[in-house]
Amino acid sequence: MIYPKSIATLIEHFQKFPSVGPKSAQRMAFYLLRMPMSEVQKFAQSIVEAKENTHTCEICFNLSSTSPCEICQSVTRDRSTICVVAETKDLIAIEKTNEYKGLYHVLQGLISPMDGIGADDIRIKELLNRLTDEAVKEVIIALSPSVEGEATSLYLSKLIKPFGIKISRIAFGLPVGADLEYADEITIARAIEGRREI
Repeated sequence: MIYPKSIATLIEHFQKFPSVGPKSAQRMAFYLLRMPMSEVQKFAQSIVEAKENTHTCEICFNLSSTSPCEICQSVTRDRSTICVVAETKDLIAIEKTNEYKGLYHVLQGLISPMDGIGADDIRIKELLNRLTDEAVKEVIIALSPSVEGEATSLYLSKLIKPFGIKISRIAFGLPVGADLEYADEITIARAIEGRREI
């Protein structure tokens, strides 16, 4: 079926979102068309406001409405620890645990030669500049256990070692409620490596 140009354009825009294929884009477009005009206007306005009012923190590169961000401005945060994450969504996941009280550094990506992303394309230089501050005693690398995450973690650890700062990595393993028999070998190996005394 050939859609009117306005609908086809809307579907094309939705397809640009990550993990959205043609069918999902079509469903979203038709859902939007069924919404009352007042809701569509609110939706469109929220997109514009999010784009206009979201900035990158000049210190940690977190997305925020202010720069420096609320975390970097906070006087209660532990300034001796920096947790390195790939994206703001990873920072938010860690913050939800209420366990970590230090600072962050958002790389805004991972090294991925297959995608044409090298070390100079993410915020590694800025991280190294932050490590010249004598207050920093530990860097926690909290990157995913993907091929890109592993490559970036190894690269970072080699660059950080000369600073004489403690480097640690978050443990990976089995999620709560998972059955051991269904876990893959890498996950089990990570769970054994990340074991701790009880």
